[in-house]
Amino acid sequence: MVFLENYRVSLAEKIFPAADLSQQISTAGTEASGTGNMKFMVNGALTLGTLDGANIEMSEECGKENMFIFGMTVHEVEELSRKGYDSQKYINACPELKLILSQIEQGYFSPEEPDLFKDIYKTMMFGDRFMLCADFADYMRAQAEVDKAYRNEKRWAQMMLANIAGSWKFSSDRTIREYARDIWGVEPREEKMPAPFENPEDPTASFNK
Repeated sequence: MVFLENYRVSLAEKIFPAADLSQQISTAGTEASGTGNMKFMVNGALTLGTLDGANIEMSEECGKENMFIFGMTVHEVEELSRKGYDSQKYINACPELKLILSQIEQGYFSPEEPDLFKDIYKTMMFGDRFMLCADFADYMRAQAEVDKAYRNEKRWAQMMLANIAGSWKFSSDRTIREYARDIWGVEPREEKMPAPFENPEDPTASFNK
């Protein structure tokens, strides 16, 4: 795992074209719709994610079968919260999750500082505000689907192309066209922009280079 410090647009530009998989895993209903996942999509990365934010729009354009969707819906999250959420119920029902949390508690991942990640353990066991434990088993299922699809080069390529084709809706061309029509009330037209070395006031400028 590599942590990219000071994440910003200029750094993101290097990541988007290189990524095979984009993980957009916020609990349904907890995150505003961003654009990072769309930028991964237009560059051919597949998405492993919840039905939250822009993931919903993306799935409508490329089809859920071309994404790896997991986890609860917004309605299911609200219903579980209303009934009373108990993270330990899901921890006890998932051996993998139970083992991971036990290892965190015992300092397995930080032997030189055994208590380094204790706060994570306590949060999952006694709080888990974002209901991560409830989604964990389905997340593991989706990860297994990713592994299976990645080994099938033809299937992965088909999903990738479906994502690129479906990303048309998120293009600046479509956005500007709709803004012009629905908000500004103007008719867009094609306009040839002069090259950087051209003087738009001088019709012979392009021949002087």
